[in-house]
Amino acid sequence: MKTAIVYASTHHGNTKKLLDAIVAAYEVDLIDAVKVPEKDLNRYDRIGFASGIYYSKFHQAVLNFAAVNMPQNKQTFFISTYGGKADYTSIEKALTAKNSVLLGKYGCKGYDTFGPFKLMGGLAKGHPDEADIAGAVAFYKEITEEK
Repeated sequence: MKTAIVYASTHHGNTKKLLDAIVAAYEVDLIDAVKVPEKDLNRYDRIGFASGIYYSKFHQAVLNFAAVNMPQNKQTFFISTYGGKADYTSIEKALTAKNSVLLGKYGCKGYDTFGPFKLMGGLAKGHPDEADIAGAVAFYKEITEEK
């Protein structure tokens, strides 16, 4: 099965660290939603969406990409990094009418200096760490193994 992960990793590269580890272990196409706002995803069986969490939302470029490009009836999964907590509501809402099958969600802490966190010196320094990265790879393996 062919897999693409649509992502945005703009501030500290937290999300991209997770995705680079997945790509090193598996054949996955990465699509940077900030640089590529439109792409035909019909040839993919599984489509992941990955982003840092910004004020409880996925990056707007990922949300826009999902709304415009997501085909009907695809398997999906979500990966996030966050300073506070994971929140998948925004991406779930963007995919509501797409009849996608959710395979799972993975989230971990990521160094966060977005908005008010910058004034405090940031949150979750040192994350994602090796355990977080290994967790992302294990998550991907789990959701993509043929059952």
